[in-house]
Amino acid sequence: MKTDAGTRPGKAAVRRSGRRQGETSTRDDILAAATGAFAEHGFDRATIRDIAARASVDPALVIHYFGSKEALFAQVLELPVRPREVFTRAAAADPRDMGSTVTRGFLEAWEPPEQRLRLTAILRSATTNETAMRILRDLLVREVFAPMTQLLGVADGRLRATLVGSQFVGLALLRYVGGIEPLASASVDELVAAIGPTVQRYLTGDVGSGPTRTAG
Repeated sequence: MKTDAGTRPGKAAVRRSGRRQGETSTRDDILAAATGAFAEHGFDRATIRDIAARASVDPALVIHYFGSKEALFAQVLELPVRPREVFTRAAAADPRDMGSTVTRGFLEAWEPPEQRLRLTAILRSATTNETAMRILRDLLVREVFAPMTQLLGVADGRLRATLVGSQFVGLALLRYVGGIEPLASASVDELVAAIGPTVQRYLTGDVGSGPTRTAG
């Protein structure tokens, strides 16, 4: 006997748990489209409609998967590298090389095109919208400043960590977002040699009023 689709006589309709086939792909397509939109326009000017068009889906699907533009941006905000891993590597290196190790880790995170697109989306959005800045600020405190402060283990560690952050944000704005020459075309090795000593001073030199951490 034929019945309505999805039912059988004497048995309840069975529903599969988890995501349906193609759901993960659709979600990833939306996330990639959002990354491009945020990188190009920033948080304010990127719209759900534009993101949906880039992903070739209905705008309602964007809301279905992510709930809101803010929640979608928070997903884009997931960092392609884990700063704690960079700091752990720096701590294991010669203390005199800590600035260079951290600087190289930052630059190498930006160099791959797909990672650069995501990080540009984060930075451009945060500089033009308070909601995006708040989301980024929470992430930086949790994923960057807290572990770096813990690594340094000194009274003024939070100040040192935020000084390093200010150096890197300025570098990223000029090199990757603004494309300012000759900074934009300088090699990673050139920038590590130029910026590493400044970052080293922030990390281990005479900064703030707390006790200093000496190299060697």
